[in-house]
Amino acid sequence: MLIIAGVVFIAGVLVWLEFRPEGLGDGFASGNGRIEATEIDIATKQAGRIEAVLVGEGEQVEPNQLLARMDMKVLEAELGQARAQVRQAESATRTAQAQVAQRQSEKTAAEAVVLQRNAELSAAHKRYDRTRALVARNALSRQQLDDDLASLESTEAALAAARAGVLSALAAIEAADSKVIESQAAIEAASATVDKLEADLEDSQLRSDRVARVQYRVAQPGEVLPAGGVVLNLVDLTDVYMTFFLPERQAGRVALGADVHLVLDAAPQYVIPANVSYVSSVAQFTPKTVETASEREKLMFRVKARIDPALLEKHLDKVKTGLPGMAYLKLDDTLDWPDELKVNVTP
Repeated sequence: MLIIAGVVFIAGVLVWLEFRPEGLGDGFASGNGRIEATEIDIATKQAGRIEAVLVGEGEQVEPNQLLARMDMKVLEAELGQARAQVRQAESATRTAQAQVAQRQSEKTAAEAVVLQRNAELSAAHKRYDRTRALVARNALSRQQLDDDLASLESTEAALAAARAGVLSALAAIEAADSKVIESQAAIEAASATVDKLEADLEDSQLRSDRVARVQYRVAQPGEVLPAGGVVLNLVDLTDVYMTFFLPERQAGRVALGADVHLVLDAAPQYVIPANVSYVSSVAQFTPKTVETASEREKLMFRVKARIDPALLEKHLDKVKTGLPGMAYLKLDDTLDWPDELKVNVTP
């Protein structure tokens, strides 16, 4: 009997081991993945030679930190030329404005001459009329009448010339005004060139815009790069995540923002909190034709779990990409996390 009981016990153990439940149950999902981070290429805006690279691989960089510097001698020379053109255009503007003032004075003088010629013409008319009346009574000679008529016509011609002088002064003012506008446009164009060159000089100082770590030095000092040439590759230490895959029946139950608990192979004693930031709308590993339920089980959807930036900020020196691990999700809100998967790392 003891032998039979022992055989039954062993058989029961073997059956239990064969058919025992695995994993965390239907209320949970899990997938394996690796820690990744957003990569940023620090590249040149203008073609040129690298003067200096100020950081090395593995170094942590801060926002606005100078990472590399391009040779700026040509840009500095062009900037000096553009600033000289601004000064030249400003001088031309002052000269043109002085010419406008001079032409306005000439117009005022021409208008005064017109007034004077009008007065002279009025006097000539009166003199001619008196002379004509006296000649009619034979009180004056006919020669005097001819002389007064010639004087009248001369005065009329002088008035016409004075009026033409006013028109000429107006035209000269318009020409001077156009020179002012032209020189002011030259100032704006030269100033725009200065602004562009100053921006190019600033862009020649390659800086970081975030907390990151240098992953690769792609180029070295002395190399000549085209526009857009990559000098450094950084990983963003504020955007770290794990990408993993879930089957369709589980991925369909995952909501954006859902809690994810990460366990890394390198530090299994820590459970790291994260949140679902992305669920692919397109299946991966999809067969060309999906007809049966077993084939549909092969549909896998990519899920991204992003680690809280506040937590990362406290442990920047420990952030490393490429570390493998497991991601666990709770699909049933009524369930509690098992003790071994409760978060033990806090921001």
